[in-house]
Amino acid sequence: MKNYLAIDIGASSGRHIIGRVVDGKITLEEVYRFVNSQVRKNGHDCWDIEKLVASVKAGIDEAMKKGPVESIGIDTWGVDFVLLDEKGELCSDSVAYRDARTTGADVEIESQVMSFEELYSRCGIQKAPFNTIYQLWALKKEHPEQLEKAASFLTVPEYLNYRLTGNIVHEYTDSSTTSLLDAAKKDWDFDLIEKLGLPKRIFGKLEMPGATVGEYKGVKVVLPAMHDTGSAYLAVPARDDRAVYLSSGTWSLLGVENEKPITTKASCAANFTNEGGAWGRYRYLKNIMGLWMIQSIRRELNGVEYVEGKGDDATKEALATLKDYEKGREYSFADLSMIARGQNYNTTVDVNDSRFLNPASMIGEVTKAASETGKPPTTVGELMQCVYLSLAECYANAIRNLSEITGKVYTSINIVGGGSQDKYLNALTAEATGLEVFTGPIEGTAIGNLIVQMIAGGEFADLAAARAAVVR
Repeated sequence: MKNYLAIDIGASSGRHIIGRVVDGKITLEEVYRFVNSQVRKNGHDCWDIEKLVASVKAGIDEAMKKGPVESIGIDTWGVDFVLLDEKGELCSDSVAYRDARTTGADVEIESQVMSFEELYSRCGIQKAPFNTIYQLWALKKEHPEQLEKAASFLTVPEYLNYRLTGNIVHEYTDSSTTSLLDAAKKDWDFDLIEKLGLPKRIFGKLEMPGATVGEYKGVKVVLPAMHDTGSAYLAVPARDDRAVYLSSGTWSLLGVENEKPITTKASCAANFTNEGGAWGRYRYLKNIMGLWMIQSIRRELNGVEYVEGKGDDATKEALATLKDYEKGREYSFADLSMIARGQNYNTTVDVNDSRFLNPASMIGEVTKAASETGKPPTTVGELMQCVYLSLAECYANAIRNLSEITGKVYTSINIVGGGSQDKYLNALTAEATGLEVFTGPIEGTAIGNLIVQMIAGGEFADLAAARAAVVR
């Protein structure tokens, strides 16, 4: 029995999970968990990248105590990156995607380089203020010397692999989130990169999931689908091609798998994205704000800062508007779900509004948005009901758009990831969409990560065989 190690890192935490194949089933054992934090550095919200590297290595050491490890795979969120100089040393900060440095970058690119419609027809990636293309544009304006000094562009998981193995290997699925790839060719759009005034030399050859990066302490490091949604989608045990996939976590990624990208004007107008998947697939999906809103509200209720060094005056002001807020109470996710149930409140907000990306206070921003569309929430229960109803409504709208664009009638939703445990949101989703909802696996991202490693290791012949094991 072989041990495969999936390192699954999200915006707030990471886990090291050992996967094994036992009697045709995939079994999981979490061996390490750590906090992934942000800090204010040089005027920006940045990932504590060195702490992240140390946590990855510490978790690998714990996993090795369980016995020999066959291979290691890392997945994280997309779009964020670092730059390395010719000596292989960092020459940029690891700025986090919620930082405000990209404000206005889309407008500048559209006026100086090309329209978004043309950009979308080439890259197929939805417009979001945090896209890598906008981050690099902002970096070029603020710190052109960093780009001049750079020899390599690495996404966050590529950098972690580099720190483990010493090898620079670029992976397709995570790179596809940059909005710098030719969607049809599955490779860098060097014409676009040149038009943006970015150095072509820093963008290296792309490898597909399953490739070997190198070794760490004698253990092979393998590329999974390094973008976490790419891994999560691999673990969806869909019953047929009429199922919608929903990876539910900090972000809600709702869509389907396609063999070809859809870059039509209708798709552009609906702001769907064509992210690269394992084995050349495309994840055609809508990126929805997701449980980030609930996570942020919970942090504020419990008095926890999201970014070290940021003040909490806005949070204090927002909490004062909630009549039933109990200072000192530890609100769990289950508490918030139960508090929302049965509320006689039906005001909703647009969860995809950029105002919710990184507000000074999520509670305050939701309250303000609700006051613009209806009645503002005055209790914790109304606040949570507003978010829950708004998420379900957004899922339903996205599925309607998806059906119009693809010409398919969808009959079910498969929800994977941590958010699949929220029974109240699942019920509201079923009600809003009128579709059957199936949930699980909870550890969808880690399982998808492991699937690629296990296929590379000879445990399964192909993805179909691996997905059959997920069903079992």
